[in-house]
Parts: sequence; structure tokens; C-alpha cells
Amino acid sequence: MTNVNPNRRAVHCSDVTDAERDALLVVRAQLGDRRALGELVGHWHLPVWRYVRAMLGDRGRADDVSQEAWARALRALPGLRQPERFAPWLLIIARRAVQANLRQEYDEGPVAEPVTADEVTGVLDRAQITEGLAGLPVREREVLILFYLHDLALDDCAQILGVPAGTVKSRLNRARRLLRDQMTEKGYTT
Repeated sequence: MTNVNPNRRAVHCSDVTDAERDALLVVRAQLGDRRALGELVGHWHLPVWRYVRAMLGDRGRADDVSQEAWARALRALPGLRQPERFAPWLLIIARRAVQANLRQEYDEGPVAEPVTADEVTGVLDRAQITEGLAGLPVREREVLILFYLHDLALDDCAQILGVPAGTVKSRLNRARRLLRDQMTEKGYTT
């Protein structure tokens, strides 16, 4: 049985990188520390949901698919051998859940409900970008979300997408061009 100190503090050191904090939380969670697991999930819940939401364009589906991704991740967490690679590992799981949902949608036919903007859009620019992203092909939308919205390095994007870094670069170039063209076509200034 694992001896977990209930008085252990959450990891909030300013001199620790996000990846180091995540790695420490993963190891503690693997050892049975429920607080560490809660902190890890608390930190990553919204980024995972936002990724799924941006890929699927629907709040309800995003709730369901991100919940499925978390269920898979939590089942697989004890087997994670590289805790410092938690973020790419988690986003690979989320990506696979999105792909499964998109395959299912494709098999069943198009969803009748329209894609709507977030209820809380913040500023108009965010709504414009969200609308522009929704109009992009899946590959281009996904690479922009991972690189810009999740601020992942090219190598991490490449690992998540399962393609070489050079392919990520070319997809980013194409995605930026498509997004710029689409926004210009809609009358938005870029």
C-alpha cells in the first residue's frame, strides 16, 4: 500500500516548468496521490475541452468526447512511462477520441444542428477566429489549435499528429494561408 502524506502541498513553484510540474503530478498520481491526480485533471481539463470543442464545433459533443478522452487517459495513466511527456500523451488520447467521433459522424451522416459560437466569446476577434477555424479542413484546423492555442512545440505537434516536423510546418503554412484567405473573404481584416 502506498503511503501518501495528506498534508502534502499542491505543486505551485514558480521555478518549475509546466512539463516538470506535470511530470511530478503524474508520478505522484501513479503512486496513489488523489490530490495530485485532481490537480493534474484540474489543470488540463479546460485545455482538453477547448481542443475537442475547436475540433468538433459543438459544446455538447465536446463535453461527451472530452469526458471519453479523460476516461481513457485515467485508465492508461498508470502505464505512462514518460511523465515529462504528459501533455503530448494526453492530447494524443484526446485526438483519437475526436477522430473516433468524427468517423462515427461520417458513418451516420452529417449532424443536423448548426455550429454555434461559444456563449461567452470574450472579444469579437476570438469569435472571428473561432468561425474561421470551423471553416478549415480538419488537418489544418488541428495543427493551428495545437501550435497556437495550446502553444505546443513543433516536435510535440508532430508527435501528437503522428507526422514528421516538416509536415507540421507545411500544414501550419497552409492552415495560416487558408485562415487568412477565409477571413479576408468574409470581410475581416487580418
